Amino acid sequence: MERRRLGNTGLTISALGFGGWEIGSCGLADSEIASLLNAVLDSGINLVDTAAAYFRSEELIGQAISSRRNEFVLMSKCGALDGFTREDWSKKGVLETIGRSLKLLKTDYLDIAQLHSCSAQILRQADCIEGLIRAQERGMCRFVGYSGDNEDAAYALGQDFFDTLQTSVSIADQAAIDSNISLANEKGVGVIAKRPVANAAWRFDDEPEDGYFVDYWNRLRKLDYPFLKRSLEESVSVAMRFTLSIDGVASAIAGTTSVRNLRANVKNIGEGHLSPTEFGAIRDRWREVADDDWLGKT
Repeated sequence: MERRRLGNTGLTISALGFGGWEIGSCGLADSEIASLLNAVLDSGINLVDTAAAYFRSEELIGQAISSRRNEFVLMSKCGALDGFTREDWSKKGVLETIGRSLKLLKTDYLDIAQLHSCSAQILRQADCIEGLIRAQERGMCRFVGYSGDNEDAAYALGQDFFDTLQTSVSIADQAAIDSNISLANEKGVGVIAKRPVANAAWRFDDEPEDGYFVDYWNRLRKLDYPFLKRSLEESVSVAMRFTLSIDGVASAIAGTTSVRNLRANVKNIGEGHLSPTEFGAIRDRWREVADDDWLGKT
């Protein structure tokens, strides 16, 4: 598995990261999830991303792979809680949430503690940033990050405080490439891509019932990339490799509950960057078709 440096943190991470959202509420037996998580590490992936909002995700990761803690870079997020049903951006809330995450994950520290998509207005109040500062001072986290998009992410980058940015970028979500990702690169902020294959929304023949996929589905209908006519396996590979071909993107976070899908993702990464011609054609099509309101999906 290819490894890349994450901005100025000094961390070296796998080009493919594992996202913990799906395992948090999928209903699989704990033993099945433990087998999946161990397969993640065995595959060469060394970046694991979770959040306090991802239901049982932190608990399951702690149960399954805390004994292998020295093998992976661990990120979690605070602020949003309990399946995104409530929020706590206070200094006290941030510290307590990170503390709870450490207990569930069965670790003494996070490599990166991230704010989970809070607004610029919340950032201006600075309580959540104070919480991260105290967490870092107490050794609860090594680095601090912001997970989010668009103007909120731009404001976060402007604070010259965060070490990493996790943001949406894909074949259907390119607004950040020339804005926040470029700015992060200038500042030495490590960039991690979320939703790197646009939820593979093109696999649906008709508009999906789940609103989570609809925006990307509509965008992709207009973009009509020729490679989307290929098999799903081939088109997902092109989409993933596009995201990892973007200058400055260190890793792409992909979640799954299937070892088969995990192996397919690892295979896709192994195929390397798109050629300049392939990459340029996708960028050119976006510039030609994308509407001004096609912003990053938070």
